[in-house]
Amino acid sequence: MPRTAKLEEFMRRMEPDSVAIIPGARETMRSNDTAHRYRHSSDLYYLTGFDEPDSIAVIRPGYAEGAYTLFVRPRDAEKESWDGPRAGVEGAKETYGADAAFPISEFDQKIGDLLTGTHTLYHRLGTDRDLDDKIIRKLAELRGLTRRAVVAPVHLTDLAHIAHEMRRTKTEEEISLITRAAEITAEAHVAAMKHATPGMREYEIEAIIEYTFRKHGAASPAYGSIVGTGNNATVLHYVRNDATLQDGDLLLVDAGAEYQGYAADITRTFPVSGKFTEAHRDIYELVLCAEEECVARVRAGVSMDELYDHSAQVLTEGMVRLGLLAGDPAKLIEEGAHKKFYAHKLGHSIGMDVHDVGLYYERGQARPLAVGMVVTIEPGLYITKDAEDVPDKYRGIGVRIEDDVVVTQDGGRVLTNGVPKSIEEIEALMAD
Repeated sequence: MPRTAKLEEFMRRMEPDSVAIIPGARETMRSNDTAHRYRHSSDLYYLTGFDEPDSIAVIRPGYAEGAYTLFVRPRDAEKESWDGPRAGVEGAKETYGADAAFPISEFDQKIGDLLTGTHTLYHRLGTDRDLDDKIIRKLAELRGLTRRAVVAPVHLTDLAHIAHEMRRTKTEEEISLITRAAEITAEAHVAAMKHATPGMREYEIEAIIEYTFRKHGAASPAYGSIVGTGNNATVLHYVRNDATLQDGDLLLVDAGAEYQGYAADITRTFPVSGKFTEAHRDIYELVLCAEEECVARVRAGVSMDELYDHSAQVLTEGMVRLGLLAGDPAKLIEEGAHKKFYAHKLGHSIGMDVHDVGLYYERGQARPLAVGMVVTIEPGLYITKDAEDVPDKYRGIGVRIEDDVVVTQDGGRVLTNGVPKSIEEIEALMAD
């Protein structure tokens, strides 16, 4: 099998006489001798397609034994009978296009040869401390041999300098996978709206959502599903999901599927009873207005900070009208008063990681969006039940609305329209 186009592009961007070391993810223990369900390393999978634990790719263009070397778990009939098949050394070459492959146990003895003669090492320090230590020890050893004409890397460069910049914008194939993840996620949110009734538990809604993910071929949730009713909706990353849904409460659901390595991320807020109260409408329509206006402003060349500033303006002006804040909106924003109820940014990149990689700022300046990026737009207002100096009717209301949007030159293409977000559409769906 030939190398992936992404790996070829990665090698094209590497400096002359350089080498990159890219580790796979390790299995992590859940309790005693049972492991969490394995999820591959995004960087390794992105570049090579390899998705097994305890693996390392070494990329060295021009190396005599091959530019692309994989260190992997060897085939083991007994272990495979417990844990499933492995690619092994031969599969690393035949299926994943490696020029050379070795058992992972041989990495320590071969890394010296792979580093020798290079000028720049691409590696992400801090993601695998054990591997970091091995590399640092080997570099120190090689640098001690310079009087023997041994050449060792003199520059250590973050792998993200190339890989994460590549991942920042998506290919059409990647956008298709994110689109499918978004379609599955939308199905799940619609199912949640249809089933939610007073007396259910939050985890029952979570179960419906995650069943729908798996039913449609998603590997898993892309992150821990947030299902918060009433005041729980004001907790930004609430994940207990064990309270009882009450008539008169809003239910905030923030959940996304992961499909073939790519994530979606949708948030919807809707009334447990199927009908928005007047207070619900006041807050919901304000957040929806901010969300729709910001989605309409998504295009190449605009920064997320500019979009956030607009969302803060819309929400702050609305909060003054509703009596949540008092004063001049511009002054309130300057003082940060709006953050009492709008504490987070407007959104983030999305891709293989739900909070995807790539620099948001460069030399202190917000980077403009680029064609092919996929971002979330997710304003919200969160008024806790013990909030001071606010009308009683708004206490305990949390609303967030979130869509996934592909950036184009002329605007944004929303991937998550499959789940309603207008009050009329939501009430009609829940009454059906």
